[in-house]
Amino acid sequence: MIQRKADERIREFLLHDKRALLVTGARQVGKTFSIRKVGKECFENFIEINFVEQPDAIELFNNGKNAKDLLMRLSAFVRKPLVPGKTLVFFDEVQKCKEIVTAIKFLVDEGSYRYVMSGSLLGVELEDLRSVPVGYMDEIEMYPLDIMEFLAAIGIGEEVIGHLRECFEERRPVDEFIHQRMLEAIRLYLIVGGMPAVVQKYLDTNNLRDVYREQRGIIRTYKKDITQYNKEHKLEIEEIYDLIPSELNAKNKRFILKKLNEKARFSRYEDSFLWLKGAGVAIPTYNVEELQLPLLLNKQRNLFKLFANDVGLLAAMYGGNIQTRLLGKDPNINFGAIFENLVTQELYAHGFSVEHSLFYFNSKKQGELDIVVEYDNQVLPIEVKSGKDYDRHNALANVMGNEDYAIPQAYVFCQENVFTKQNIIYFPIYLIAFFEQIKVEDATFKFDLTGLRG
Repeated sequence: MIQRKADERIREFLLHDKRALLVTGARQVGKTFSIRKVGKECFENFIEINFVEQPDAIELFNNGKNAKDLLMRLSAFVRKPLVPGKTLVFFDEVQKCKEIVTAIKFLVDEGSYRYVMSGSLLGVELEDLRSVPVGYMDEIEMYPLDIMEFLAAIGIGEEVIGHLRECFEERRPVDEFIHQRMLEAIRLYLIVGGMPAVVQKYLDTNNLRDVYREQRGIIRTYKKDITQYNKEHKLEIEEIYDLIPSELNAKNKRFILKKLNEKARFSRYEDSFLWLKGAGVAIPTYNVEELQLPLLLNKQRNLFKLFANDVGLLAAMYGGNIQTRLLGKDPNINFGAIFENLVTQELYAHGFSVEHSLFYFNSKKQGELDIVVEYDNQVLPIEVKSGKDYDRHNALANVMGNEDYAIPQAYVFCQENVFTKQNIIYFPIYLIAFFEQIKVEDATFKFDLTGLRG
């Protein structure tokens, strides 16, 4: 069984927090499976209502006067007893039931049962639900399996994982045998990606053709969602989504609007790009004009790259038997776009926000940096190299030598083992699995009112 990091977060919340929990994420990332698994482990009674499969359930929440009224309707609908203190109620596909916004406050206030909700990130449908006051609900977003989850799924042992973590933290080379095998594992991840159903298909069959069919099915589902949830801009959104592979394969990987329309203006298409981001199927990274904190103040919203939410889906969008060519290390394949997609989605899943801390840099004078993040109150440039010229990067040398930026160090993720050259640290691509955003710790400050009291 595939183990997910989110399972423990969901379990911890349900056991120690009385608020409702909203689990969000793109379709097919495993939200429903994780909630069912944890819910049935932690509660004697588990009740599930899916507003897509059971549309008549939406009527339960229309004109509900109070919690007593809502619970009476709920009990009649599920035809099961609701046992106080021992029942978890799971509302799935909540984007279909806008009345749940008001109902969940009543139900949490009443306090007899626990509630968990799940919904796909499809445009505005979840925005009203997210407006529920903090005291009533918290949110966890799920992503495709990251590298660490994938390695565990295919059977990489904890001792090896521990060795890799030590090498990352201590900046020392990975055992050479393990290094070579891990490069093979990461190439497999480039093909399979992190969608749980796809990973399970690989584990069950080891057949890359079956993996590809599963991935194409997910891509079709995404396109169906575009048609269903954004009828006004469906053609634009689908065209943008289809252009992701070719745009990432271009020289600077930046999305060029002229590929959509020779006279295209960003203002016209902005909502379509935002829909793809909001639906969780694409990850934009924006250009910054200067490498100075906060990077957000230097963001250019009309200059961006657009990545797939899952590197395996990206590989499937390329088609052309790319799976076997990737495993065979075909020198004619441009790994650059796929490697950069891998690193970007990993950073995004590890807490680097596209709004505040995950960008790229492009300057006519200094050149382009693949990725720039805010990390530990510093600007950290990250280059992603797939070929043998991993130590050639003029732009990185330019910005590291710029005294105005005073950047202390940079990372390069490539296919070589760990080593340090001046203030640049080179890591093998798979060690991006251990690079996470620093969590904000609780901080208290009591203002000293000495001499200021009346």
